[in-house]
Amino acid sequence: MDAFEQRLKKEQLRREEQGLVRDIISLQPAGAGNIVAARHSFVNLAGNDYLGLGSNQWLIAEFYEGLTPENRLELFAAGSGASRLMTGSHPGYQELEENLARLYGTGKALVFNSGYHLNIGLLPALAGKDDLILADKLCHASLIDGMQLSRAKVIRYPHLDYGCIEGLLGKYRDEYTTIFIVSESIFSMDGDLADLPLLTSLKEKYGAVLYLDEAHAVGVRGERGLGLAEEQGVADKVDLLVGTFGKAWAGQGAFVACTNLVYDHLVNTARSLIFTTALPRISIHWLNFLLPKITAMAAERELLLSNARLLRQGLQENGLITEGDSQIVPVIIGRADLAVAVANQLRQHGFWINAVRPPTVPQGTSRLRLSVTTDLSSELLASLPQLIAETAAAL
Repeated sequence: MDAFEQRLKKEQLRREEQGLVRDIISLQPAGAGNIVAARHSFVNLAGNDYLGLGSNQWLIAEFYEGLTPENRLELFAAGSGASRLMTGSHPGYQELEENLARLYGTGKALVFNSGYHLNIGLLPALAGKDDLILADKLCHASLIDGMQLSRAKVIRYPHLDYGCIEGLLGKYRDEYTTIFIVSESIFSMDGDLADLPLLTSLKEKYGAVLYLDEAHAVGVRGERGLGLAEEQGVADKVDLLVGTFGKAWAGQGAFVACTNLVYDHLVNTARSLIFTTALPRISIHWLNFLLPKITAMAAERELLLSNARLLRQGLQENGLITEGDSQIVPVIIGRADLAVAVANQLRQHGFWINAVRPPTVPQGTSRLRLSVTTDLSSELLASLPQLIAETAAAL
């Protein structure tokens, strides 16, 4: 045990020297885009509640107005007591999945407990030893873990390099039974967008399967908030379209929109679905409550994108490096310790901003990840770029 603990201590010291130590901090939501930490209030620029639904007191009050003695067990119970294949799949699941399938125009939709559960479950269930996975190098950790759990050959292509994708498809098409192309639509750390019409044309040309993670696009892009694939007009061409409920939906869980055959296969083979306790009824009821509301929030989606563009423009005018066209606005700092120092200084000014460091992002690209929400006013966002630039310059 002594040797084991010495090894852990040595690894922790190395993280401290490199500015890579992470801590869990207790935070309390305060509404209207604010959070409280250690009795101090901060403007929250680190969360993913993009539409502000999770802190909308009126919406939450409306949700609980539906609570009655007659439905408290059916709709508001805090536990499910079993996996979905045992007794945990209550009628709310069916309602949610049928409505999602109808919206996306697919045969089925299947709900998992989280985006992580989904992404570590799909590829091991669908990709075998005779298959090839081509994945963007900046795909989320959950996708990477899913690839590693599968028995397929994995090649990670340079970020958004469509020429490389086509070259790999042409080279390997005849060597593998199935080739999966795996990409996010809005990338979680860079906030940039995939060219989905081009990806769908490549997958059709070479007979591949397109696996698209829309975690940061569901709720905030597209006329009905179905994601970037809806916005770019190719939702019907995506084979495995994944969305999460933990971000713009301010809930819990994730889903994949797919064919009936894929649904049946996953129900029988996806271990992260089969061997975990189902979501509680209150969580599913919240999602069913929100679904018709989110599809109608076109004005909120437009406001969100407008706020993000204003912030990005201000950062660029202040000489800061950022890119993309989404509600995720990264400010590249470089060194991990410097990114942490800038974030800490900004908290002194009342802004809760996190430094994102390796291994979440590549070495030398540590950054501030600014997460814009509809709760943040344009006046507040207009003043932030200069503050960030002055803080970074002073350090």
